[in-house]
Amino acid sequence: MNASVDTAMNRRAFEQALRDKGRYYHSHHPYHRAMYSGRCTPEQIRGWVANRYYYQIMIPQKDAAILANCPDPRVRRLWLQRILDHDGHGDEAGGIEAWLALAEAVGLSRAEVIDQRHVLPGVRFAVDAYVRFVRRASWQEAACASLTELFAPEIHQSRLDSWPRHYPWIESEGYRYFRKRLSEARRDVQHGLTVTLDHFVTGAQQARALEILQFKLDILWTLLDALTMAYMHHTPPYHTVTDRPVWHRGL
Repeated sequence: MNASVDTAMNRRAFEQALRDKGRYYHSHHPYHRAMYSGRCTPEQIRGWVANRYYYQIMIPQKDAAILANCPDPRVRRLWLQRILDHDGHGDEAGGIEAWLALAEAVGLSRAEVIDQRHVLPGVRFAVDAYVRFVRRASWQEAACASLTELFAPEIHQSRLDSWPRHYPWIESEGYRYFRKRLSEARRDVQHGLTVTLDHFVTGAQQARALEILQFKLDILWTLLDALTMAYMHHTPPYHTVTDRPVWHRGL
């Protein structure tokens, strides 16, 4: 069931329509399917980890933009936890540090991940487009875009289930990020879903919410399209005009 501009769905039907978008989640992308089934090479795993790092470090900036645009202190108090989860606080290392541990576990150095030398232009453009949207949208629309978290626990669990079996060369410490996000994503999605269900109540608003969620799904899918070209089809940017990896930062 889909929303139209004239007819609003009830709360349960609207939530189901949001959840139905899961069929477009990037877990269904061929690159992810290859990772789950053990068909990725070490280079392909490392390429994904190095590029996904750029998405990881932009998450706190995205969430900070939502906080900046939100006038409700109750929402801000809850949403702030997302930044702490990724950046860390006190003695607690955050998700970004856990991602760097994953990078080291797959054979990358911290330096080459942090300096973003492997980040593809398509990945950078897609992630930046998401952050720009969040900065310019209302905080409710930006929160709605976060609802790809509805589908995240399953993807994290699938990595924990399949990677140790298929990729025994990956050090076990690298899986800390996925274990950490299992509980965090479930908590976060309850808040983001409540915001969306409470705010988008007319047919037009609900149709807009579904468009926003699809936009975020497009962002995630596009990241993997860029990785597929570079690491599966061996056609990285500018491969026809130079042998140098000109997409590397600073070159």
